[in-house]
Amino acid sequence: MKTAGLDIGTTGCKLTVFDENGTYLGKAYRDYPVRRDRGEHEVDAQAILDMVWQVIKEMAQVCPDIAGIGVTSFGETFVATDGAGCALYPAMLYTDPRGRKERELLTEKLGRERILHITGVDPHEMYSISKMMWLKENEPAVYAEAKHFFLIEDYVVFHLTGQAQIDYSLAARTQAFDITKLDWSDEILQQAGIGKTLMSRPVPIGTPAGKILPEVSEKTGLSPDTLVVSIGHDQVAAAIGAGVFTSDKAVDGAGTVQCMTPVYDALPDLDAMSRGKFAVVPYVMGKYVCYAFSHTGGALMQWCTDTLAKKEKELAAQEGISVYDYLERGYQGPTGLLVLPHFAGAATPYMDSGSKGAILGLDMSVTTKQLYHACMEGVVYEMLTNLEYLRQSDLSFTMLHATGGGARSEIWMQMKADMLHVPITALATSDAGTVGSAMLTGIAVGIFRDLEDAAAHMVEKTKVYEPRTEMYEKYQRIYERYRKVYESVRELV
Repeated sequence: MKTAGLDIGTTGCKLTVFDENGTYLGKAYRDYPVRRDRGEHEVDAQAILDMVWQVIKEMAQVCPDIAGIGVTSFGETFVATDGAGCALYPAMLYTDPRGRKERELLTEKLGRERILHITGVDPHEMYSISKMMWLKENEPAVYAEAKHFFLIEDYVVFHLTGQAQIDYSLAARTQAFDITKLDWSDEILQQAGIGKTLMSRPVPIGTPAGKILPEVSEKTGLSPDTLVVSIGHDQVAAAIGAGVFTSDKAVDGAGTVQCMTPVYDALPDLDAMSRGKFAVVPYVMGKYVCYAFSHTGGALMQWCTDTLAKKEKELAAQEGISVYDYLERGYQGPTGLLVLPHFAGAATPYMDSGSKGAILGLDMSVTTKQLYHACMEGVVYEMLTNLEYLRQSDLSFTMLHATGGGARSEIWMQMKADMLHVPITALATSDAGTVGSAMLTGIAVGIFRDLEDAAAHMVEKTKVYEPRTEMYEKYQRIYERYRKVYESVRELV
């Protein structure tokens, strides 16, 4: 018996298959175009669906006995469809600037505090509700024809099973979901002018939607008995795939985006969380998580290698190693340089899309390797800033579980352990989202008893990095300067 995790991202989707022991069997990936021009950031929902069919069909040919597929997706982006699920308008990405006026209007009606205490998030136009309001105002014919407002997870689940259901964690990305009542907020939807009947039925993370439709079985080659499970927002799926279910642990998501995900046993103090612009999200077993993140984690390392390390790429190729391995050599500790990693704007604790990146402390002796090391440091200093804000809430983790490509970097892992002054366990998988999806799907089809059983089979630990007090003290002296960089630079850009 096999399970699969379907992970739908902003620019591509993948289906990863595991056997009943949690062993990786293979994956299929397809990408799709994203359009960003004229101030509009959109993706074609039908193109996403077409690629979903392709990855499922490819893996069904290799593994015809897939018992269940868990679906996870990126958040916020929604698509208006007719009753059959056919898209009526391009899906607006979270970075699309449309909806700003509508966000201001909704905040004026309800007040920031009221919205925060219902939804767990500060009002922002990135969330779906503002863009739904924009669509109704600017495309009234589309709104009038719409029968569903889907986020991408429930859009795909609907096409697989005919069921319109969305899990709590993804519903929370709309800014129209009550995170205490675990249902759509009538108050917000009424003030926004959005019909509740357009929204999918909210369900707990990991809830089965049912077996696939007969036409899906025929189209993909899956067994008609294949079960589909609504998993959650991709960051939640990654937290599950990292084996983090209790408040004594948190996730270090070292991917393109750097994301720290702590767990709270109960609803945290929302006023304290709002100081760092942290979104509070329903999780498994009645718990909650939040996201502390930087838009540029591994993305900053890639920028550094692509822009600055052309010669180093050649030298690395001559040695038969990656440019990342080449550049990481020789790191001895703090560079003394200050890199503000806002190369794609600032995420938490600022949520400032207008902020820019900066590199301070340059002189003629600085090498490309040192710049690379400083970029690594800058990402972690930004997480240390987030940690200061998080400590204002009931934060209690004593261990980080690291996933993503960055978890393979021994230098970066040790740097994080030293700077954050907490042990870090690196995990073998760089794809925790699909692992988490397969874990919950394995529970749904009866392979695993519960999350702990699933984690025992599927979460593989590789190495624990212990913090070194002497290095922590060195980084702290640099961090005291880093704390001043954002305010100093922001007024200049």
